[in-house]
Amino acid sequence: MQLLIELIYKGLLQTTWLEMVAVFSGIASVWYSRKENVLVYPVGLINTTIYIYLSFKGHLLGEASVNMYYTIMSVYGWYLWTRKEPGKNNIVLQITKSNKRDWMHQLLFFSAFYLVIYSSLLLLKKDFAPEAIPWADALASASAYTGMWLMAKKKVESWIWWIITNIASIPLYFIKGYAFTSFQFLVLLVLAIAGWKSWYEKQAIQNRTGAKLFIDETK
Repeated sequence: MQLLIELIYKGLLQTTWLEMVAVFSGIASVWYSRKENVLVYPVGLINTTIYIYLSFKGHLLGEASVNMYYTIMSVYGWYLWTRKEPGKNNIVLQITKSNKRDWMHQLLFFSAFYLVIYSSLLLLKKDFAPEAIPWADALASASAYTGMWLMAKKKVESWIWWIITNIASIPLYFIKGYAFTSFQFLVLLVLAIAGWKSWYEKQAIQNRTGAKLFIDETK
């Protein structure tokens, strides 16, 4: 236990200012998503662009691809989250739960990306990314791809995929020497659980009242 604490402390001392900016913007982005606030996307773009660089530097090729995907999906999600009904102030996109067909699509989506990333990393590991951990990187990456896709659509289940991503990423980044980022994913895990609870409750209220909830972007 003492050795683990010493390793964490040493890792935090080696944290760069760039990684710190990425971590804090990432935490802020998840906080905004939990609040269903559109600021999740502009703040998240700061996080993703920094982590594209850091992931390539740390030979986390799967995570680099995830952050490039995040960047694209952030623009797409920003558009969906701000669309309003013509002539009204109602936000078109509302929080919903996945049905059986949605779940099938999610699992196929995840499986396809997992196989592609895992296979690619196995091929690249020998000559280009010797430090890669194919199964762990693929798990963190594929679940993140799925979570981001569902987040843009405001699906409650997006948080389940984020929980999987965070659990996989905590040891992955720590092993790679990014202790502060590993700590970030621990915080994000707690926020993801809280986010799932918050969105689940909001969706339940919408079902009971049959009314759309207005998004207060000042919160």
